[in-house]
Amino acid sequence: MLALDPAGHVILVRHSYGSDKWMPPGGGLKAGEDPVGAGARELLEETGCHLRDGRRVALSDEDLHGASNVVHVVVGQTSEDPVPDGREIVEARAFAIDALPEAMPAGLADLISGWIAAR
Repeated sequence: MLALDPAGHVILVRHSYGSDKWMPPGGGLKAGEDPVGAGARELLEETGCHLRDGRRVALSDEDLHGASNVVHVVVGQTSEDPVPDGREIVEARAFAIDALPEAMPAGLADLISGWIAAR
């Protein structure tokens, strides 16, 4: 889930579990749930931000500990400042596309740029 603020900055989060790397907000799809709706739900749960004009721009299969994980990439906008939920998310911040944090999984910055361009 990629949410862009009014300045075009992308919201990223750091989780309270696993890696301390910056990632887009996201989570699992409920049975029968629309990917755009799920992205909006996860963004709100994790950052308190509401999604506007969400659109699925990519679909990919990723290996998740030996199992296939289908990822729906949704890009949209928000007008709110992110606030971490304090439980699952310990930090949430908006970053300029040309100033993404170094502490991200390898290759994610390039993917983010491509997903935003696909919007």
